[in-house]
Amino acid sequence: MLRQVIHRGLQSFFYKLGLFVSRHPVFFLTVPAVLTIIFGFSLLNRFQPDTDLESLVAPSHSLAKIERSLASSLFSLDQSKSQLYSDLHTPGRYGRVILLSKPGGNILHQADVILQIHRAVLEMKVNYKGYNYTFSHLCVLRNQDKKCVLDDIISVLEDLRQAALSNKTTARVQVSYPNTKLKDGRSSFIGHQLGGVMEVPNSKDQRVKSARAIQITYYLQTYGSVTQDLIGEKWESEFCKLMHKMQLDHQDLQLYSLASFSLWKDFHQTSLLARGKILVSLMLILLTATLSSSMKDCLRSKPFLGLLGVLTICISSVTAAGIFFITDGKYNSTLLGIPFFAMGHGTKGVFELLSGWRRTRENLPFKDRVADAYSDVMVSYTMTSSLYFIAFGMGASPFTNIEAVKVFCQNMCVSILLNYFYIFSFFGSCLVFAGQLEQNRYHSIFCCKIPSAEYLDRKPVWFQTMMNDGHQHSSHHETNPYQHHFIQHFLREHYNEWITNIYVKPFVVILYLIYASFSFMGCLQINDGANIINLLASESPSVSYALIQQKYFSNYSPVIGFYIYEPLEYWNGTVQEDLKTLSQGFNTVSWIEQYYQFLRVGNISATNKSDFISILQSNFLKKPEFQHFKNDIIFSKAGDENNIIASRLYLVARTSENTQREAVELLEKLRPLSLIQSIKFIVFNPTFVFMDHYGLSVTMPVLISGFGILLVLILTFFLVIHPLGNFWLILSVTSIELGVLGLMTLWNVDMDWISILCLIYTLNFAIDHCAPLLYTFVLATEHTRTQCIKNSLQEHGTAILQNVSSFLIGLVPLLFVPSNLTFTLFKCLLLAGSCTLLHCFVILPVFLTFFPPSKKHHKKKKRAKRKEREEIECIEIQENPDHVTAV
Repeated sequence: MLRQVIHRGLQSFFYKLGLFVSRHPVFFLTVPAVLTIIFGFSLLNRFQPDTDLESLVAPSHSLAKIERSLASSLFSLDQSKSQLYSDLHTPGRYGRVILLSKPGGNILHQADVILQIHRAVLEMKVNYKGYNYTFSHLCVLRNQDKKCVLDDIISVLEDLRQAALSNKTTARVQVSYPNTKLKDGRSSFIGHQLGGVMEVPNSKDQRVKSARAIQITYYLQTYGSVTQDLIGEKWESEFCKLMHKMQLDHQDLQLYSLASFSLWKDFHQTSLLARGKILVSLMLILLTATLSSSMKDCLRSKPFLGLLGVLTICISSVTAAGIFFITDGKYNSTLLGIPFFAMGHGTKGVFELLSGWRRTRENLPFKDRVADAYSDVMVSYTMTSSLYFIAFGMGASPFTNIEAVKVFCQNMCVSILLNYFYIFSFFGSCLVFAGQLEQNRYHSIFCCKIPSAEYLDRKPVWFQTMMNDGHQHSSHHETNPYQHHFIQHFLREHYNEWITNIYVKPFVVILYLIYASFSFMGCLQINDGANIINLLASESPSVSYALIQQKYFSNYSPVIGFYIYEPLEYWNGTVQEDLKTLSQGFNTVSWIEQYYQFLRVGNISATNKSDFISILQSNFLKKPEFQHFKNDIIFSKAGDENNIIASRLYLVARTSENTQREAVELLEKLRPLSLIQSIKFIVFNPTFVFMDHYGLSVTMPVLISGFGILLVLILTFFLVIHPLGNFWLILSVTSIELGVLGLMTLWNVDMDWISILCLIYTLNFAIDHCAPLLYTFVLATEHTRTQCIKNSLQEHGTAILQNVSSFLIGLVPLLFVPSNLTFTLFKCLLLAGSCTLLHCFVILPVFLTFFPPSKKHHKKKKRAKRKEREEIECIEIQENPDHVTAV
């Protein structure tokens, strides 16, 4: 009873709202238009892209950021950039180049050419306010000699060149891999600087026979000043131009360059590439909406309403964007999905209002017809809009740890609210004017009076076709001329009979089993995706660089900094064994390991604290080949006693081409050890900051979906009269959500933030289309379930088909944008629309004829009423036998 009262109360409210809009159409048309003009200008004036990629895609609150702060407080990360190598996430300003030889070639034989390119980089000048800056002015300096930090592969190349100039074979210069001995006696790890390596067979010291690629990085100093940052940006830009010029001069080498701004530039490039395609998408949606709203009947056809409905969503999206930029929002390429998300929901309301208008009685005044359409449609549309707002509101809450997802969800919430307001105001006013034209018998396209039937009969056929108002199709049996709409006619006369045919149902059941099997198989193969190249333009320099880097330099993981942040008894044998256990399986760059070897070679005993520290400071760190280890140890002095309060070493693991995935596994293995080991340490690499959301990216859509389904159950319980509507809606939405999740995995879509947003949208998109169909079915009072589902499809099938077809056709241009981001968006939204269409028109119409709710009680009620009516007639006949005909 309570549900019925609430339902009727809402219908009464929207009936009055429809009357109010129909009585003041100019006001409700003008206010949204004025708001769009105001906020549209702010969109043009305040547009600003977001250039901080880390703040967008890295988790806002993560353990890796805490570890970075702690590591930075111990050892300057700016000075450690060359040691803490990471693939694409190197902090600060830098320029990086990969030099690749031709297939079958040896890059080490081209040492002279590579050094020429290297000298060109060092001599390159950048002008800023009349001063010329070279790399030596901007580079990171070594503490021991205040010289620029350069990769050790440069020293190897210089040795090779000297050997070539002195007519010696390069074999005399022994290059080992991944650790090689330099001319000054230092042992250097070059696993990330030399790629495509082939080793000499049966070589004990892993001597290099040939190599395909060399990677050189030029690190710039970061002082935090705006001037320094501007000069560094100009240097990076000139560096990329120089590499392009060098590529033209040296055709025997392939050069791939990367700078710190390259990732952001190629991320923003997606928006520039997609601008034209989005306009094409809008044109296709406008065309589809216009054609699907048309009829042969020139009086009842509503092509302009379909067109105006799409424009309504467009101007509401412009207003939402203006509000976003007024509130100091910054644009990023992930926001490209908002127009498609908003269009998919907004046009559903437009087409439902058009269907609601067609279901009203023609003999009513147009204002009452608008009110009836509002009463019929806006209850369901309000419910689905509120669920959109709640689901994306949860994504915009502080619980969301990824800023890009949070910003997107905030924008989506504003877009949903404005969509709702613009549809019942702006589009409602358009519906009022269209209804007034129809009532006054004006042509739906030319806006002229439609001639009488007698006048038309005297005119040519082409004129009759253009001015036909459907009078020749009407008969005394027809009460609804709108049934001649081509989609309604197809559903009523052909599709409904076919899908409910008893011979079709087994094939639909088999189809669903196949769908469920593939979905389940895909859900078991979900891939975590934090690869940043999934957000970049597919043909961009960053993607090309990343692919080459992955191919030739993925033998070793990013260098993991191992920071011991508490005093430790390094001279203790137990501690030494613990350190060996922790570093087991890793290639280590460690002062501890080198020091222990130094003691063994010199047969020196250092089993107590004083001897250990004294020999370390006075002998080991004084030697030229070990001086660089001074940067890895922090000493403190208390009186005459020296202590080691913190130190660091570097770990590198052997990996395959899936370096990022294996780096995450390393992080997950090392972190728990820091809690249970007696040695207090942290591990850090700049890549970890971007990888901490792997688990979050998997759990977030599941949590959002679970909360969303729970909210559906709570909200719709009070809005529908039959509780089974909730049950069927939850089953349908779950089936669609899991189907999209599984199928997109089989389509090689990783679980990144774009797919997360699409999964949240899929949940609401499924509710948007399944809810009206299911509620109409469970509330139907026909004799059989088959007849009930036929009536439900006839009532809502037109709007569903119009909206989904417009949505899917609008996605097609995204396929031609050369960007990984838009391709992921296309795949996910295509699956969302297709799975929803499959359920609404194939699966639900068949399965609802098998399972509850039963319609037998409605049949019994009708039989009882008919029997009661017959008894009343008999009584009246007995009382007045002379007036039987009157009865």
